[in-house]
Amino acid sequence: MATTPDLTKHRKMHRGSRAGIARRGHTVAFGQFGLQALERCWMTTRQIEAARQTITRTMKRRGKLWIRIFPQKSYTKKPLEVRMGKGKAGIEDWVAVIRPANMLFEVDGVPEVVAKAGMRLAAAKLPIRTRFVVRGRA
Repeated sequence: MATTPDLTKHRKMHRGSRAGIARRGHTVAFGQFGLQALERCWMTTRQIEAARQTITRTMKRRGKLWIRIFPQKSYTKKPLEVRMGKGKAGIEDWVAVIRPANMLFEVDGVPEVVAKAGMRLAAAKLPIRTRFVVRGRA
């Protein structure tokens, strides 16, 4: 079970591993077009939201958008000018662990030109290289 923000008062996560490529969630499963990750990163809630807003605005609220990633990992950070020790820091933010081949967003119900334009603008908001994928094409 993935922990939710409600259950993390005394549960701070380990850093985990970002190695390997995505074994799940790497195909276009819901929509017709997708945005696929080509690099690995921790994607923050703000980055995901910025990309979502960009895609939605480009599509002018037509069609449907699926967000295939969820920021379920918390990470901690000590404040500036704090000495080492004294335990693990408080939760700073929530991130989604992204591996190469992860499908980030999917779109359906709009022409390919509109979907491609939206995904291109959204990719500019993200910290990694991505590619535009069409269902059925390799």
